[in-house]
Amino acid sequence: MNVVSNEKLILALPKGRILKEAAPVLARAGIVPEAAFSDPDSRLLRFTTNHPDLDIIRVRSFDVATFVAFGAAHLGIAGYDVLMEFDYPEIYAPIDLGIGKCRLAVAEPVEMAGKDDPRRWSHVRIATKYPEVTRRHFAARGVQAECVKLSGAMELAPSLGLSHRIVDLVDSGRTLRENGLVEIEHVADITSRFIVNRAALKTQAERVGGWVDRFRELSVAA
Repeated sequence: MNVVSNEKLILALPKGRILKEAAPVLARAGIVPEAAFSDPDSRLLRFTTNHPDLDIIRVRSFDVATFVAFGAAHLGIAGYDVLMEFDYPEIYAPIDLGIGKCRLAVAEPVEMAGKDDPRRWSHVRIATKYPEVTRRHFAARGVQAECVKLSGAMELAPSLGLSHRIVDLVDSGRTLRENGLVEIEHVADITSRFIVNRAALKTQAERVGGWVDRFRELSVAA
């Protein structure tokens, strides 16, 4: 994959909860987006910053990795869940920012959990946004995982008969509890990482590497 030739560096940020947690990190890094970035009614997706050679794009969390891997963005902030799912070799993820903390877990209905023994599984059907991570997780212990790919509302899958179990991100666990589900297996701890396009780091070492150094200093100081 080739890096797109851009006059400006592009920093890809995910929409939603991580973006809120990333805001103070950007501020400490000395990055101030234009006013429209904070306007909830704005439909803009690309924003200038106080750095003439740096723009920000705001995209879906899963798309951050794709923009950076294909070189449309040079820098980004992405959850470890996204990086595990896509496993792009073009992405270098040198810094754990320590934000967006949660976990990836297997869950099933409470009434099943009391009599279920994951150690006896040989085949499971799983509804998940993370089919690649899920398959690898179960394959590591010889279990075949049949994954039903969903983009959201995973908690509905067991009650509607789509699958008995799900693999999804869990923070407080409230959503699981309110939908009659319980965690039964831990897959991975998740935080957000500062990522860069490897080719951009090689071809624009001073500019891209400068931002890597700045965010690394922040992570050490935190």
